[in-house]
Order: sequence, then C-alpha cells, then structure tokens
Amino acid sequence: MADFDYYLAQFVDIHGRPKAKLVPAKHKEMIFTSGAGFAGFAIAGMGMGPHGAEFMAIGDSGVIRPVPWMPGTAVVTCDGHVNGKPHALDSRVIAKKALADFRVVTGLEFFSGLEPEFFLLRKDDSGSYVVATDSESLDKPCYDFRHLSSVSAFLMELRAALDSAGIDVYQIDHEDANGQFEMNFTYADGLRTADNLTYFKMAAQAIAKKHGMLCSFMPKPFAERSGSGLHMHMSAGKEFGDNAFEDASDKRGLGLSTIAYQFLGGLMAHARGLTAIAAPCVNSYKRLVSRGSRSGATWAPVNIAYGNNNRTAFVRIPGGRLELRVPDAASNPYLLTAAIIHAGLDGISRKLDPGQPCNDNLYQLSQAELTSRGIARLPASLPGALDALQSDEVLTAGLGAAFVKEFCAIKYAECDELMLNVSPAEFRRYIDFF
Repeated sequence: MADFDYYLAQFVDIHGRPKAKLVPAKHKEMIFTSGAGFAGFAIAGMGMGPHGAEFMAIGDSGVIRPVPWMPGTAVVTCDGHVNGKPHALDSRVIAKKALADFRVVTGLEFFSGLEPEFFLLRKDDSGSYVVATDSESLDKPCYDFRHLSSVSAFLMELRAALDSAGIDVYQIDHEDANGQFEMNFTYADGLRTADNLTYFKMAAQAIAKKHGMLCSFMPKPFAERSGSGLHMHMSAGKEFGDNAFEDASDKRGLGLSTIAYQFLGGLMAHARGLTAIAAPCVNSYKRLVSRGSRSGATWAPVNIAYGNNNRTAFVRIPGGRLELRVPDAASNPYLLTAAIIHAGLDGISRKLDPGQPCNDNLYQLSQAELTSRGIARLPASLPGALDALQSDEVLTAGLGAAFVKEFCAIKYAECDELMLNVSPAEFRRYIDFF
C-alpha cells in the first residue's frame, strides 16, 4: 500500500451521501481496529439518539483508494459498528448481509453494473443554475459531440481519478437531456460496484467544483427534459466472467436461464416496494412519467413489465442479463443492491414466473390495453412507494424492520415538508383559476 499523509474513514448515510473523518497517517491503524468514532445521532438514518453509544467506522482493508483531488490523501471504505457489532442500519452492512444470503441460497456471486447519469450545471449572472455547456438548445442532444467536447477537460480528469482508484471506465457520453452525461465503468461483484459508485460521486462532485461547475445527481432538475437514471445490470456466477443468468437455449429468445427468470419474477412481484429504495425522493417521481420530455421519450419506466431491449419497461433484457431501469441518480447503491437481492431471492425460492415479455412501446398503450395484459403501474409518488415498502413483508424482513421504520419515517417527513411549499407553477395555475 502506498504511503499517504491522510486517510479518510468514509461511509454513507441512509441517503447514500458520503460521510468521513480525516485521520493523519500516524493514526491510520485506528481505522482498521477500533474504528473512527462518530456521534450516531448526527448521521441521517442510523436510528441512534444523542445519548447512545458511538458509531464506529471500521475500515475495509481491501478498499483503500487515492484521492487525487486531495493530494496525499486516501479514502478507506468503512462499515458501521455500534457496541462492537455491525450496525443493522448501516447501508453497507445491509448490502453485505444480502450478498451473503444470495451466496448461501444460490451458491453464486451476485454481479452488478451501474450506469450513473448526471447533470453538469453552473450559475448564471442571476444566480440560477443553468446547463454548463454553452448553447445547449437541441431537442435531441444525446451523443452530441460538440457538447461532449466542451466539458472534456472535466470528463478526462474524472476518468483519470477513477482509473487511479482501480475503476475501469469504458465509455462516456452526452445523454438525452441538455447538460446531462453518463460515465460507465466495468461491472463487479455487488459490493464493489456500490463502493465504486460512491467513489464516483465523490470524485465527480469535487472535480466539477474545481472546474467551476456543479455535478448534480438530482433525478429531475428540468421539467421539460428527461431525468437522470442509475440503471442496474445484474448477473450471477461462480466467478467474474461466469454468467448463470445466461442460457442460449431460452425458448423466449431472451437468452435467460431459469434462475434468471425466477429472479426477474421476484423483481416484478416486489416492484412497488422496490421503487421506494430505487426512487427515494419526491423529485424521483417527476422522472417516472411517460411524457413531457422534449426529446420525445423520458426513458424511464411507468409500468411493471419486462421486454427484450425495451427501454420503456421496468426491466430490459439486453441479452443474458437483467437491467433494472427504475433506479435514479439519488438512490443509495448499497440499499438498492440489498433490496434487489431480497426481491430476487424470493422469486428464486418461490420459482416465480415473470410472465411473457412485452416488447411494445409501453408509453403508447392505453390503460385498457395494459389492464388486459395484466400490466400494473409503478407508484406515482413517494408516499405510494413507501406504503408499498412498509407492506412488503419480504423486503421488510430482508432489509430489517428497524431499517424500514427509520427509512420510511425520514422519507414521509420529506414528503410532508415539500407538500407545505407552494411552487411557482402552482401559484400561477391557481391564483386566479377558481
């Protein structure tokens, strides 16, 4: 291990937001033994009071990475412990438990890949946030070279930071909305992918600030544009490169194995509760709509269906693996991984059949057509998704009843807070309407 002057003992709160303490190198061993101490009540979602034990962040010696934007510093990914035990409400602890359950039940490793989308913004002379790339006015800006090129210095510096951390970026593109980009990195086991995504967000936001920009992971910052997703690709195998979800003899022609269909059946069965974890803020549900984007598509699911390369579906099948399309850029990757695994394991244990694929444009089907095919809708609001999560016994048991109680309490409070605000659009619509 290289020598560093400082080490960040880092973990995430319930929102997936990185938290850390800066530890001088001469005290680094503390991180891996007793851990760095935090006041648990000061951390969102840990279910702790100001009168309780310390929350101790104990480092994973296998996940130590340089922090190029803080020279001489490394970040150590940590698990939360309280009273000498892994804390049941710590996101990474919850993910590790789910991955262990998957390993025990299937004898396989769970692999995932995440595709983070984000907006690059800057403040204009009035102090309002606008897209950072100049002259972004195209209705269909996706893959546009000119705007990709205009922020290439940021993108290349970010890619170099990820490379230094052992994260292999294989493509970068301008996405469907003005000022929106995506950077894809190679898939890995579920825990490492969540670690990678957390590091990615830390790097992207710090480096963007250096370049005079804000890197935003808000799911839907602009009403007339598509939102930022965090599509998750899933497979399983004995080792990296093996894919037990793939079967070339699949009679449905999607290249999926029996265990993949059963896992998919679990995702479908628990879709409504899963949405609370995958789309975890009020703004998330501005993204999960079928119309309103100037590009002609929102690229986000509204209905609980799957299909072969169908980007209007809850799950897309890009050949031999599953792509869950409901998660957005605000989701906590550890909680997302855990919830998906528990839903999928229920499908495997009950041998659930997801039904027939739908390869139609789901945005264009009428409610009568959807009903006749037995296609249900995803929750249209965060309260609806939270209600579904609370009533989902499988997800509650898998994630932990204490966690679900804490998560829902925080999120219901968020809903109440935002409902008290009258938006400018509401004011304009109703002030002289009635």
